[in-house]
Amino acid sequence: MQASASSSTPRSLEIARRVEAFVRGVVIPYEQDPRWGPHGPEAGLVDELRGLARQAGVMTPHILAGGSHLTQRETATVLKPSGLSPLGPVAVNTGAPDEGNMFLLGRIGTPEQRERFLAPLVSGQARSAFFMTEPAAEDGAGSDPSMLRTRARRDGDDWLIDGRKAFITGAQGAAVGIVMARTSDDARGGATMFLVDLPHPAIRVERVLDTIDGSMPGGHAIVVIDGLRVPSGQVLGEVDEGFRYAQIRLSPARLSHCMRWHGAATRAQEIAVAYATRRRAFGKLLIDHEGVGFMLAENQIALRQAELMIDWCADALDAGSLASVESSMAKVSVSEGLFGVVDRCVQVMGGTGVSGDTVVEQIFRELRAFRIYDGPTEVHKWSIAKHIKRAAQAGEPA
Repeated sequence: MQASASSSTPRSLEIARRVEAFVRGVVIPYEQDPRWGPHGPEAGLVDELRGLARQAGVMTPHILAGGSHLTQRETATVLKPSGLSPLGPVAVNTGAPDEGNMFLLGRIGTPEQRERFLAPLVSGQARSAFFMTEPAAEDGAGSDPSMLRTRARRDGDDWLIDGRKAFITGAQGAAVGIVMARTSDDARGGATMFLVDLPHPAIRVERVLDTIDGSMPGGHAIVVIDGLRVPSGQVLGEVDEGFRYAQIRLSPARLSHCMRWHGAATRAQEIAVAYATRRRAFGKLLIDHEGVGFMLAENQIALRQAELMIDWCADALDAGSLASVESSMAKVSVSEGLFGVVDRCVQVMGGTGVSGDTVVEQIFRELRAFRIYDGPTEVHKWSIAKHIKRAAQAGEPA
């Protein structure tokens, strides 16, 4: 997997080289491990892979010694090869939701909070969960966070939190939680983030959902929060500023999803090309049939287009912008484009493509979920359209 030298630095290229060698040489053989189930890799497998990553010096490679973070451009160079296997981000600790939670804690956590909650995440000794999404049946927050129903109320120097959460990735088995709860009646503001130690008796996993994807440890859970007491010192940032902090987290998190799944789609393309240049039908190699060769050519184009979108959005973030519009555009373009890549890989491989004999089928399911996770395509398009309207009414370029 080649990174563009013009979009990378020597340090990120060297880190990426080591990450790719580790994922290809060590992680990929684990893809048939029975400890990888429908709700993600089990704790024993996660611990084993992370132990190997520490030995190889590739644990949490995007965060450097001393806690400094690679630029977003550099992060893209490193996270793409981590995604060459669905188990890669788990092994080297670049996966969701931990990657986004580490970024947020590093940006707004107090020194004490970073020591207590961030350090175990960076070391890979702990996993985390971000508790924001709520059940649709209860008209809770989903794509529209202003519908947040989970409540936090003051009780002396503490806060008491009650609510239900849905699709909480990694809640089962997490040690660190960030809970988003409403702390005032301001529809667009009035939310606060709270740091909690897990497991906690007031936070109960009701059930882990059966979903189309299966690469994230702990799966995606429905969670009940009942009388959760949180000291004021565990408020993350300022009270009532949770939605603003969510924007700090969400744009880079959307983009890191794009980075990781770019690696996965690249791997699917590699497997499909190997299949098409080995398998014969009707007297010639599959790739020599125009219908097959053209699909693989389209994939190569789409992969490069996705790479350019990732770099473009990374540049906006590195320039200090929240990049809300840029990250929405990148998320739509990359998730739709990469899903098309993997769909064509399945098609090229025929029956083999829909079987579990290769990881392509798994990558297909993961990419299908990516079109919804971190905001469905349609919500991002709607957000972009609102930006276009505001710009037009103000007489400004969109």
